[in-house]
Amino acid sequence: MKAKLILDKEYTVGEIDKRVYGSFIEHLGRAVYGGIYEPGHPQADKNGFRKDVLQLIRELDVPVVRYPGGNFVSSFNWEDSVGPVDKRPRRLDLAWKAVEPNLFGLNEFMAWAKEAKTEAMMAINLGTRGIDAASALVEYANHPGGSYWSDLRKSHGVKDPHNIKLWCLGNELDGPWQVGQKTSDEYGRLAFETAKAIKLFDPTLELVAVGSSNRHMPLFPQWEATVLDHCYDKVDYISMHEYYANRANDLPTFLANSLGMDQFIDTVVATCDFVQAKKRGKKQINLSFDEWNVWFHSNDADKKLEPWTVGPAQLEDVYTFEDALVVGTLINSLLRHADRVKIACMAQLVNVIAPIMTRNGGPAWKQTIFWPLYHASKYGRGTSMDMKVEVGCYDNATFGDVPWLDASAVRSEDGKSLTVFVVNRSPDQTIELGGSFAGLEHFKLKGHTELHHADIKAINDEAHPNNVSPVEKAVKASTAANLSVAIAPLTWNVLRFEE
Repeated sequence: MKAKLILDKEYTVGEIDKRVYGSFIEHLGRAVYGGIYEPGHPQADKNGFRKDVLQLIRELDVPVVRYPGGNFVSSFNWEDSVGPVDKRPRRLDLAWKAVEPNLFGLNEFMAWAKEAKTEAMMAINLGTRGIDAASALVEYANHPGGSYWSDLRKSHGVKDPHNIKLWCLGNELDGPWQVGQKTSDEYGRLAFETAKAIKLFDPTLELVAVGSSNRHMPLFPQWEATVLDHCYDKVDYISMHEYYANRANDLPTFLANSLGMDQFIDTVVATCDFVQAKKRGKKQINLSFDEWNVWFHSNDADKKLEPWTVGPAQLEDVYTFEDALVVGTLINSLLRHADRVKIACMAQLVNVIAPIMTRNGGPAWKQTIFWPLYHASKYGRGTSMDMKVEVGCYDNATFGDVPWLDASAVRSEDGKSLTVFVVNRSPDQTIELGGSFAGLEHFKLKGHTELHHADIKAINDEAHPNNVSPVEKAVKASTAANLSVAIAPLTWNVLRFEE
């Protein structure tokens, strides 16, 4: 089979915000306790942060981490998580039926974020709480001093403000599983008034309003339209959440889910633009896809967990090679919408549906899905190119015509290199890939990284942490003008071109 990549240096999607390679740490399962934080571990630093985990996170170069939830945040009192550790209360977490000991809180997270070389995306409880608690949290975190909450922070040993720039106005508040579920009008009004108070404190802060919990919710996309009708003037982003599964063991449909993500994004963009037009507005609302991943492996096991414990082994999906391929296609979808998707968070970062796994007291290792995120974060910064792919399709009952190749292209910030990310969905056909790169014909193919495994269900685990790992392929001397590269069946590929 043959395929062709077509792009022109003058035709672009938009600049890629580095925060599209973000992640998520919720007080859920072993994400915190046993994940990023484990005092007494051989690799723990003086703050109890696991250095082996930090090393892997720095390798991913995660620009932003959403915290502390997720469903957890909708009944969370942030004040419980600051001050002397021995005086912090133990609370029942209603969202996940666990005990939160509050040993790791706001100030610990900000110290950890500095070590991880990332920024915070702080979530606010608008489930059980409201404007007053949100304003107090922002003041505690960001005001230099001379007020009650900022001076309280200083009394807790944190002299300088955290200067958190990005804030989520709640989480999934359309969901019946959420503590404090609201109607779209109830939430829209609360989000507007909370955003107004926060912007009065600092108009430069970026705010994310809560969108639908997923695109299958009964009110989608009317929820977005109503919420933005209330708070368009005060917010900068609307959130998107979606998880993908292969419960029927239907690989062709599973691999086509990026088409569903494309449709989801296009619908939310259209809704945002409708509200802007309705309001005769000048401000463009962009998207924060702040929960996305494959998630389904652990669902049945989690039903058997003992409730009301600290750091249970919860939502610990063990990812397969086919999951990594799907993650690659989802990243491509985000990049193809770089003009509007400015923030995205793979949910989550450690242990809980995560690219990094640990054993309490033991090692940390990379799951299969680590690799597409790593490659995209490393090579996918710059400008998303408006690339077309000429390739055959297969027919799918859910998505219709599905191209055999899924791809995106990124030109580097200095313009001197180009990276193409490609997934071959075919189970048995090598695709001979050519190209037409107008204005970039002189670029030379310098590298080809391939992620592949003969067993589509292969995993990485503690005993075999490198079972699914990328390899460097030999490349023939070629330019973009005479490109010919073989894309093997069921592979994630990174093609690197340089001037």
